[in-house]
Amino acid sequence: MNPRPVKAIPHPDHSLTLTFDNGEVKRFDLAPYLGYPAFEPLRNIGFFQLARCQDGNLEWPGNLDFDPDRLYLESQPVPQSEAA
Repeated sequence: MNPRPVKAIPHPDHSLTLTFDNGEVKRFDLAPYLGYPAFEPLRNIGFFQLARCQDGNLEWPGNLDFDPDRLYLESQPVPQSEAA
């Protein structure tokens, strides 16, 4: 099982800085997924900013969530100087 997100910081460009339960900090770009009907509500940046981590999942109100394995595997490491 891959590490799970425990903290999410959403950014205006529809990316997220994620801290995982193993201490890694990575950046995930959600913009490529905004064309899918399930993720259409996330186009609204105000709604996107409501992202939160709960029980190892990244989620938004209304039962909208994102696969934690995909988050970990497709995100890019954040240099330590930027992770603080």
